[in-house]
This record gives sequence, structure tokens and C-alpha cells, in this order.
Amino acid sequence: MNPLLTVKVEEQTKEILRRNLNEIQSRIDAACLRSGRSPESIKLVLSTKYVDAGVIRLLYQLGISDVGENRVQDTQQKQELLSDLPIRWHMFGHLQRNKVKKALKLFELMHSVDSVALTEEISEASLGVGKRMKVLVEVNVSGEPQKYGLKPEETIPFLEKISPMQGLQVLGLMTMTPLMDIDNVDTKLCRGIFRGLKQLSEDIEKSHIENIKMDYLSMGMTQDFEIAVEEGSNLLRIGSAVFRGI
Repeated sequence: MNPLLTVKVEEQTKEILRRNLNEIQSRIDAACLRSGRSPESIKLVLSTKYVDAGVIRLLYQLGISDVGENRVQDTQQKQELLSDLPIRWHMFGHLQRNKVKKALKLFELMHSVDSVALTEEISEASLGVGKRMKVLVEVNVSGEPQKYGLKPEETIPFLEKISPMQGLQVLGLMTMTPLMDIDNVDTKLCRGIFRGLKQLSEDIEKSHIENIKMDYLSMGMTQDFEIAVEEGSNLLRIGSAVFRGI
């Protein structure tokens, strides 16, 4: 492609991303205003699994330093192309145990831990390289059989079991609502799921489980992030709303 044309395309893409990010931030600000929260308390992590490294570079230029990926191999390839940028990489997808050692080198925070076997693998591998891996526990509040995650009633016993693992640093919880038509979101259903996770996090805090923190509630995506903010989320995972139009 002609270099001048390439620059023009990049600038057009960057402007679309800027507009989309500004719109998302305005909606976050409005949700915070409705719920009496500070916008500064919300961390935005962009789901970049469907875009290439060039787009992530443009996002970084626009002030985005936290991105989330679902696959270890894709993340490794993108990181190699973006090694000059201090981006914080989050693991959104379900992590297979045989990918743990690679994932430890790539991600700062894993959002989807949901089994003792996986946590044992992560802890052992982390200790082997002299670190503590930051993780969130995935909870299937909606009860969908096809989704990963613990049942809410399983979560506290699970945390009590994994709390002695020295290679882990549990920092909170994550959940997802059912996939919906963006123009026909079931607000009541979403609100109930998010309230359920918020209540669970409060119950966990009252349990005073050693080595377990509830710093983060990772809930809210493109279809429902405003509801999530109103219900206490402080970590949003947004993808398609950012990339609309590019």
C-alpha cells in the first residue's frame, strides 16, 4: 500500500477509535453520576481479540494501556509486535492447564480462574519463576450450563481451599451476563446478575479469608456496561463498542 495512503487510513481509524472511546467514557460518566460513583474508580480494559497489533498501538496512543485477550498464542504474537509499549495484558478466556506456563509470561491479570486444578497449576508454575500471579475468580451467576465459572454457593468454599496457595494473588471476582441483542438488553436480568456478584464479594469480605482480596469486580461488556457500573463494577471488559465503524 502507498505509504501516504497507509498513514491516511491509520489517521481515519484513530479518529473513529477516539470518537468511540469518548462516547463510552461519556456513558460511564453518566452511569457514575446516576449511582453516586467516581469515574476514576472504573478501570477500562479493552477486549482486543478481534483486532490486530496495529489497532492496539493506536489505542495506546489514545491513552489505553490495559487490553484483554482470549488466546495465549494470539497474545504472544501481538506482544512481539508491541514489545516497545508498556501495555498491561489481561487474560479473559478460559485458560487450559497446559498453557499456564506460557500465560504466566504474558498476562498481568487472569480473569477466569474457576477450578482447584487450574489454581494449583498456576500457583506451582508461578512459584517456579518467583512470582505471584494475580487472578480473579469466575462465577457463573446466571447459571448458564454452557458457561465456565463456579456456582455462587461454591465460591467461598473454593476460596478457602485455594487461599494457602502462595503462587496466587486473588484480587476479586468476574462474571458475565447471557449474550443478548444489543438493542434489546434485559436490564432486569443483567442487574440481578451484577447485584448477585456484588453481594457475593461483600459476603467474601466478611468471611475474612486469608490471602483473598476483593479489589475488583470484573463485570460489564458492550451490551451492559452502564448497568454494571450502576451495580458496583470497577473493571469493564469492552470490545465491539470501541471498534464499531473501523
